[in-house]
Amino acid sequence: MKKIFFYIIAIIAVSFTISIMLTKNVETNEVSTEEVEKVENNFIKLLHTETGSVEEIGLESYLYGVVAAEMPASYELEALKAQAVVARTYTKYKQNEKKHEQADICDDSKCCQAWISKENRFARWEEDERESNWQKIVSAVDSTAGKYIIYEGQPINALFHSNSAGKTELPINVWGGNYPYLESVETSGEEAYSTYASEVQISKDELIQKMLEKYPEFTIDFKKDDCMKILEYNESGRVKTLKVGNINLSGVEARTIFGLKSTNFEFLIDGDKIKFSILGYGHGVGLSQSGSDSLAKQGKNFEEIIKHYYKNVEIVE
Repeated sequence: MKKIFFYIIAIIAVSFTISIMLTKNVETNEVSTEEVEKVENNFIKLLHTETGSVEEIGLESYLYGVVAAEMPASYELEALKAQAVVARTYTKYKQNEKKHEQADICDDSKCCQAWISKENRFARWEEDERESNWQKIVSAVDSTAGKYIIYEGQPINALFHSNSAGKTELPINVWGGNYPYLESVETSGEEAYSTYASEVQISKDELIQKMLEKYPEFTIDFKKDDCMKILEYNESGRVKTLKVGNINLSGVEARTIFGLKSTNFEFLIDGDKIKFSILGYGHGVGLSQSGSDSLAKQGKNFEEIIKHYYKNVEIVE
């Protein structure tokens, strides 16, 4: 009896030990959702340019902040979906580009793409719109989760801007390079948006100061009729070359120096003032955000909008 009793105790002890070992193995091998997402590259490293800090954040959560920063929540849901897919694609492209040493992408729209926290976005919205606006953005991102745009198997450089003034620009006219999927395309309805037209006025003295900051050899005689003259337009109707005094500027350079919203402009010298009349907002390449909203109002879905602005591409997950 004693032997049987000891056998039973031994068996129970061994079983208990094995159970503990198995439990420990399970606990050791458990992988959290967060770790799975990291393995699957669903996390990105975001550089906050104001502080210089780098935040690790889930890709889809990050996109809430991008869409909230880049496109008005009042736009049609299909336009917001298109923006979400474009932003996701642009992020993947930037990850491959490795522009920032410690991060995948930054929150500066002049360098990468804009991003805003939920708290800061709420602070800028009217109180009665906050929740509905945020849920609309979350819906746009979540309903397109994982979708991005490829050309010949690779994520595209999914460039976008605010308003093309009816016709998008070729990248060669902005940066000197080209992409086969970025053609100049037309979109109707953009003139209905506040971003369609703008005006900048500067004094003659301001113009001289701005030019001298870049070109110390600059001179201009405002008494001459041709002291300022647009010399050439590109295919999209934007300014290619502008003569200012003794200096010829590219349209892109003129936009930067004089603080214009696009290179689609005319000017008038009126007394002591130079008045620039500008159409469109942004570099004009790729997806137009107001154009996307206009297309959505015409009944186009997000995939049709994307394929209007990017040619011969596929949308994959």
